[in-house]
Amino acid sequence: MPRPADTDADRPLPRFTRAERWVHRCTATLMLTCIATAACLYLPQLAELVGRRRLVETVHEWSGLALPVPLLLGLGSRALRRDLGRLNRFAPYDREWLKAALWRSYRRSAGKFNAGQKLWASWIAGATLVMLGTGLLMWFTGLAPLGWRTGATFVHDWLALAVGVVVGGHLWMALRDPQARRGMRTGWVERGWAVREHPQWEPTEEEGDLGPARAPAQLPDQPRAR
Repeated sequence: MPRPADTDADRPLPRFTRAERWVHRCTATLMLTCIATAACLYLPQLAELVGRRRLVETVHEWSGLALPVPLLLGLGSRALRRDLGRLNRFAPYDREWLKAALWRSYRRSAGKFNAGQKLWASWIAGATLVMLGTGLLMWFTGLAPLGWRTGATFVHDWLALAVGVVVGGHLWMALRDPQARRGMRTGWVERGWAVREHPQWEPTEEEGDLGPARAPAQLPDQPRAR
């Protein structure tokens, strides 16, 4: 029989729907493909190692064009639209989270998404649109005069470097938080983790927080206790 003190903390909590997880996986795959092919195009060592430059260019171009597609298709999901609304709103506790992060304090309050995740989502969304626009100017040379194309190339190249660095930081942060990765992989997290890391998060009825009857006995990838 489980100890009463552990019952609520150990009970899994639904965090992301299947549609949200697939949008994230598809977008991540396309983004990493863009970064990898860009590295092969701009770094001579990788270019010589991979070869077939025209094929790499084609994969890079079409991956970039397809980058917004998973999100656009995912807008049919009500859960995704609700979470986009959460990412787009800053609450007073988000400002406190940023102050705590600057002072390296671990007393940080957050809703379903913390302030760092909200800033990341906003930045990468804006960067993707700029990369898409400058990439189109570089690809279709007849769209703009030479001066515009030169400026687009400059912005595209340097922003690509910034995206690579920021995505690397995002992956590093994910590696440090197994529960966050589990939530994106399986859709479920431990309730104790959610209370500790996202105390202001109040799951709605649509997210399935209806008590033990609606939650599985354990997280999908956790071994059963013997």
